[in-house]
Amino acid sequence: MIKNIEHGVMGMDIQYRRLTEKELDMFLEMRICQLREEGATEDLDLRSALRDYYTRHMADGTFISWLAVDGDKIVGTSGMSFIEKPPYFRCPNGRIGLLSSMFTSKDYRRRGIAKELLSRVVNEAREYGCGSVQITASDMGVLLYTDFGFTKNGNFMQLQL
Repeated sequence: MIKNIEHGVMGMDIQYRRLTEKELDMFLEMRICQLREEGATEDLDLRSALRDYYTRHMADGTFISWLAVDGDKIVGTSGMSFIEKPPYFRCPNGRIGLLSSMFTSKDYRRRGIAKELLSRVVNEAREYGCGSVQITASDMGVLLYTDFGFTKNGNFMQLQL
């Protein structure tokens, strides 16, 4: 096959498109696969809760996702939830993007797919008016995000309820 110069992927014709209801079931399965790969061991079926979340937030425009597709198979996912906090000096409108669902199937990794997906969802956050994008990165994702320009915030803390 011919090299796809636009995406830097040898031997594949990867297409990028926005997530729609039509792909939601496949997207859910990839999200669950991602969570398991990152170490989740709970015996809980999240499909219904995930479907409800994505359906509601896609409908009101507060969640978007770009997919990487090879033929009829989703091989990469991304997600951005838009939330609003009280305004602060670095973000006067209070809008921030929460990055999630960054996942590439094992056979497609290290080929620039995640970087392309990340670029697309970050552009969406910029267009939405977000002052920043935040993520809790997996060990595997840290290099991608730092190469893209993300910096660690030593003050980020979390209380599990």
